Amino acid sequence: MSKRALDPVNRRIVQHLSRDARTSNRQIAAELGVTEGTVRARIKRMQEEKLIKITTVTNIDRIRGAAVAYLWIEVERSHQTEALVQRLADMKEIGFVGVMIGRFDILAITMVRNTEHLSEFVHHRISTLPGVRRTESTLSVNFIKHDYRMARIVA
Repeated sequence: MSKRALDPVNRRIVQHLSRDARTSNRQIAAELGVTEGTVRARIKRMQEEKLIKITTVTNIDRIRGAAVAYLWIEVERSHQTEALVQRLADMKEIGFVGVMIGRFDILAITMVRNTEHLSEFVHHRISTLPGVRRTESTLSVNFIKHDYRMARIVA
């Protein structure tokens, strides 16, 4: 899978959509000084190339009975990492999987109802996977900022 950079016009389109994905193509075009067709075509191309995905993001600090759990995973052998991250990514309960540099090899993020739910999930679903040497879990207790708009980082 090759990675591509966003050109300045696409980056600005993404910035508009990241603030409000319901913004009309006409409004974005007017603000960028391009045609509505240009905006529409560029959004379509970025979606087809899987550079962007327009979706709804829940406001997790407003959901009762849910806590974000960070699952730090140490792999037994480095050659097992790829298969393990794929198995984790295939789990519908997990919203993020990343290969890390540092104390742990993998970070997986999920939402749980409470500490008992987290314990059951880790002990029955994660620790039993082939290649898992050890796990450490943390729960987020208070969100100060929750913003998934990555365009600000890559811009």
